[in-house]
Parts: sequence; structure tokens; C-alpha cells
Amino acid sequence: MDIDVLIVGGSFAGLSAAMQLVRGRRKVVVLDTNQPRNRFARASHGVFGLDGKSPAEIRATALSQLALYPGFQLVEDAAVGVEKLRGGFEVAAESDAVYRAKKLILASGITDQLPDLPGVKEFWGKSVIHCPYCHGYELSDRPLGVFATSELSFHQAAMIPDWGATTLFTQGQFNPEGEVLGHLIDRGVVLEETPITNLLGAKGQLQAVLLADGREIPLEGLYVSPKAMLASPLIRMLDLALEDSLVGSIVKVDAFKESSVNGVFVAGDLSNPMQSGTFAIASGTMAGVAAHRSLIFNK
Repeated sequence: MDIDVLIVGGSFAGLSAAMQLVRGRRKVVVLDTNQPRNRFARASHGVFGLDGKSPAEIRATALSQLALYPGFQLVEDAAVGVEKLRGGFEVAAESDAVYRAKKLILASGITDQLPDLPGVKEFWGKSVIHCPYCHGYELSDRPLGVFATSELSFHQAAMIPDWGATTLFTQGQFNPEGEVLGHLIDRGVVLEETPITNLLGAKGQLQAVLLADGREIPLEGLYVSPKAMLASPLIRMLDLALEDSLVGSIVKVDAFKESSVNGVFVAGDLSNPMQSGTFAIASGTMAGVAAHRSLIFNK
């Protein structure tokens, strides 16, 4: 199938990119497996005009609007191979379908590598979270904690007291010192060096953490900074340049979301050093507009 732009990933970033392109009267196919990073969250917060709606509801609304444009097509399939051709790209799907596109947008998101802590998956996206702007308000005025995974957790711990009383669990590995320690104390952060060994609660709601010495500390929200894993095999196949960020490696892009390979644009969490639904939508918009302009000016 020959198309103008193939978008890999159909969540906030990918569908936002598609909207710009179909409004530019271009033929677009979105390949998506419908396994977005945000599927564990009950609601998306802080997204302008959409605050409190579930990720699935936002996606369904976007798809219903995109379906009104004749240039749009959604295919539930996985992209498993890619080859750069003269004047475009050839992408192989898991179903054995082959797509030839002039431009390529990667927006398949990342996979969170959660800490090896019993119970963390049960509460993830509900009361174990990573972004206070996305979910923090709903946990206001409750006992909160930060699970240290690196020294960057000190920065996170200094922020969280704006939402509730905060304990920094250093796990006996990451211990703040000097000005950093002083700032945390000034912010009212309590330090706990004894490691957490288990999370306690029910139905997605954290109630307490169990420490290695047997103590239970009441806790209703725990902030964790997971490491990002770039799961798409297309990144390696295209040999896209990467760069370090606070969450791990991301794809290096310019101001217009174009990667180190001409004609390949990367949107959403794959290329955003700061990650949220709003940032994903914004980067998808930029990638879509930039891909459209590239079709016109950089054939």
C-alpha cells in the first residue's frame, strides 16, 4: 500500500499527528496495537479541555473525529520491520502486510521498567504514580512517599510536599547530603533509610508500605520514577541517534521532531524528555505539521 505518511502508534501523539496530516489532505495510515503506556490510569489529568477523561475515552473521541476524513485509516497491527528506500520507507507489519510511505512518524511510546518491588504493578497508574501534575491532585492531603531510584528522586521529593506530607524512602542506597538535604528538610520531607519490601492495600489503592525491619508506614500515594525502555524495533533498524534524558534514553530529534534520519519524525514519549498527555499531543502536532511541510518542500 502506497501512502503519504505512515504513523506507528495510535495514542495521543500519533493521533494528534494524524489530525494535522489528514486536514492537509494527505493519505495517512496509523498502525497501532492499542497497548498505550497510559492504559493503567483511570483518568488523564492536566490535559487542557479533557481533564478527568479516561485515556480510552480520549482515544475513542479522536478516532471518531479522524474517521470523518477520507485520508485516514487505522490498522490494528504491529510494525516489525522497516527499510529505507529511494524516496521513502517500506514498513512490514506483523500480519505480513507491507506499507510504502514517503514519510514515517514513530509515536509508539515507551515501556516503563518498574522497580522490582512486590505489589508495584497492582497499584501502578492508580496510587503508585510518576507524575504529580498528571495524578497528584487526586492524592492531595494524604500521606505520600517517594521511592528513590536515583539521585533525581531528591528533586521529586522536594516537589511532592505541595500535595501532601512526604516521606523519601532512600532504600538505603540514595542518601541526600549538603544543600540538597537542607532543602528537603526545609520542605518538610521525612527521610526513611530502611528499605520498602512490600506494598499493602487493595483494589489499586495503596494503604501502607512494609519495611525490612517489619514496620508498616501508612501511605496512600507513592511516587516512582521508572526507567524508559524503547521497545520499538524500528529505532534500531533505522539506526536513529539517541540521547540521555531524566527517564533514560530517548530518540534525538530537532525542533521539528525530525530524527537523525531524514523523513523520520518521532513524537510522544519516544522523544520527549518531559512526558505527559499534553506534551505528547503537542509533539504529535509538531511532527504532523513538520511531516506535511517536508512532503511539500523536501521531497
